[in-house]
Amino acid sequence: MTIRAKLYAAIVLTILGPLATTAVALNAMSDLGGSFDEVKERGRHESLALEVKFDVTDMNGWQTAYGYAGDGRFRPEFVRSATVLDSELARAERELTDATERTLVSQLRREYERFMALDAVAFSALRQGDAARVKRIFLGPELLRFEAMATTASKLAAYQFEQAQAADAAFDDDREDARKQLIAVALGAGIVIILLLVTAQDVVRMALEGERRSRGEPGDEKPS
Repeated sequence: MTIRAKLYAAIVLTILGPLATTAVALNAMSDLGGSFDEVKERGRHESLALEVKFDVTDMNGWQTAYGYAGDGRFRPEFVRSATVLDSELARAERELTDATERTLVSQLRREYERFMALDAVAFSALRQGDAARVKRIFLGPELLRFEAMATTASKLAAYQFEQAQAADAAFDDDREDARKQLIAVALGAGIVIILLLVTAQDVVRMALEGERRSRGEPGDEKPS
């Protein structure tokens, strides 16, 4: 390759090198940013599913407490817990939007409404002083409805855990890809630097030879 060709190549690479480096870096950061956002979103979804799972158990516990107390003194705590679960289900209906999530959340909503409908019957019996009927309801059909809710909530939590794990794995893969891309760019930059150094050395050598010739001094040519 002639010195002129090397010089032109060096100039082109000097222009394209930073552009390529910037493009690769921006693409890598964009991929990482998207993956990190997915990790955060899946983490929020997993947290929400676990809150729903806890609220289902908490609500059932307070229902059992007010039913077996006989005087209904724990009823306000049950109502508060049921209201919290209702609010969390509404949030899940807004935020959990893929097909599996929608199916599980819709099922939970139906089970919750059936649970609350039967609770109204049990509470009415309690106010009428029919404690035996309350216990039959709580130990029979209402227990089955709680178990159905608990099972669905567990499925939702397990699904969200799997999705969070997948998001973490995707982020790790994107991070590794970004690292490889940046290493490749760094190697390319190293080659450009070497080419520039070689070209600069040739240009300096040519300049020195031209100066010697202009002074009538012998050059560096070796005798044949």
